[in-house]
Amino acid sequence: MTSEDITPPAPTPLAREEARMSLIEHLQELRTHLIRAFIAIGIGFAIAYAIADPLFHALTWPIREVSGGKVMLIGTGVGEAFYTKIKVALIAGLFIASPAVFYEIWKFIAPGLYETERRMAKPFVIFATLFFALGGYFCWAVVFKIGYAFFLGQYASIGVTPTIRISEYLAFSSKLLLAFALTFEMPIFAFFLTKLGLVDYKMMIGYIRYAILAIFIVAAALTPPDMISQFLLAIPLLILYALSIGVAWAFRLKPEEKIAAATPDNTETI
Repeated sequence: MTSEDITPPAPTPLAREEARMSLIEHLQELRTHLIRAFIAIGIGFAIAYAIADPLFHALTWPIREVSGGKVMLIGTGVGEAFYTKIKVALIAGLFIASPAVFYEIWKFIAPGLYETERRMAKPFVIFATLFFALGGYFCWAVVFKIGYAFFLGQYASIGVTPTIRISEYLAFSSKLLLAFALTFEMPIFAFFLTKLGLVDYKMMIGYIRYAILAIFIVAAALTPPDMISQFLLAIPLLILYALSIGVAWAFRLKPEEKIAAATPDNTETI
């Protein structure tokens, strides 16, 4: 038998068309879930905009608290207060809509999971939302106080009374809020990467030195340049990494699941 006899035939035009249609169907499904997620965020925005004033006061509470009410927040544009309310409502709307957003994420990836794993939609949505909210709360209650105390202390050291634009304050605060909210999703990522066979708890333990280094680099990048602040931020991230190792161990793949994850399913059309 020659090599020509065992050479697989070239894909037929029909097979190529089926593959192309499958890709289009996946993209259409992704678009559907994105539209639903944006609708949920829009509803959350509408709810948050109705209470934008108290939300803004809550967002600025940390800097007022650490300054003893002495810091002055100012607006320098005619519509800056209005745009500030919109931005605050968008941020709050994302947190309000996070259960629906995580549910749409789950619905998109669920077809690639085992039947038993597809039933975990409710725990996934609950815990993903919980960790997302905890990350935002930790940033608001701890990180803001540490960071603003440091920055305002620099003003005091040179004898200058700080006057801060609300747009600059909001831009700085929103980035930190979202960064920490996403960072707290680490255990959720560990669960899915473990189920996909990409990582396991042994690998995470083996790379723990590099993970610690990366965590302290991230903590140093997101905090003022003092060791206390960096340790206060790095410690929760280290706890999250340890929790992620526990998640990876608890949901480790069984031998038959490892074979299934490593073996491509040729019965499905790509």
